[in-house]
Amino acid sequence: MKFGLRNTSFVYPNGTGDIWADTKAHIHRAERDGFDSFWVMDHFYQLPVHGSESEPFMDAWTVLPALAAVTSRIRLGAMVSPVGYRNPALLARMGASLDHISGGRMNFGFGAGGFKPEYQKYGFEFIDKGSMRLEQMREALQLILGLWAEPHFTFQGKYFHVEDAILEPKPLQKPHPPILIGGVGPKITLKIIAELGDACNLWGPPAEFVKHRETLKRHCDEIGRDEATIEKTTYDLVICARTEHELQTKTERLLMKGVEPWMALVGTPSRLLDIVGDYERVGADHLCIDFAGNDPESYALFVEEVMRKI
Repeated sequence: MKFGLRNTSFVYPNGTGDIWADTKAHIHRAERDGFDSFWVMDHFYQLPVHGSESEPFMDAWTVLPALAAVTSRIRLGAMVSPVGYRNPALLARMGASLDHISGGRMNFGFGAGGFKPEYQKYGFEFIDKGSMRLEQMREALQLILGLWAEPHFTFQGKYFHVEDAILEPKPLQKPHPPILIGGVGPKITLKIIAELGDACNLWGPPAEFVKHRETLKRHCDEIGRDEATIEKTTYDLVICARTEHELQTKTERLLMKGVEPWMALVGTPSRLLDIVGDYERVGADHLCIDFAGNDPESYALFVEEVMRKI
């Protein structure tokens, strides 16, 4: 199993207060500790589930190339970029540039987007009908893949179009950088993943993961694709402590007010080792996690007592 670190906050308890220096230190540590991937959220401000809306929050597609330039092994990506925030032709160019800057280490995370307050605050049009946003996502991916592959590309869709467009240089990774599509909607999203995705994010505890994977496999079977060619990732928030009493205290302190501890990876190291084993047994390839409040103890315990024992 591979492990990814999702950086959901740019506030670091033991940091210097220099947001860029602290973020560099964070990814350097993750790379040294054996994480396979490092992800940032593509949002304009902090989500209430992770912290205060007013806390500092760096732009995903500005910070990713900078992180690529100061690392050498760890893969990088946004989890995930909403289709409604950028013209897909522009995003295709940004992604190709990041792939070169990183030496072919980009994971392209893409999704339909759904956090309506953010659209409203920043003046972006929000389409309430989720199926329409998913239709946009599918069309945008077709356009991006075409620009990454063809010397000159023309595409006329319902939402997006390009005419004899040129994108050079092409991404380093062939046939293209791996595309991770966010979402687990059984009727449309998982079908799009089966058609166009290289990776998916089947979040939820192991029992939910199994249900999502079975649905994905049905969609793959319908189009004659081997479901094994799609990397199955899952995402969880980690809170870890040595004892149950310490865990309860830490959970009460780190979870934002009003947020229910729904995530699977809350427990002592031995409990988390069992849960990660459960994910592995049900077919998870890549466990992407973040640590509530960037808690240093949770991070250290997980790396030493879970990752290094898998």
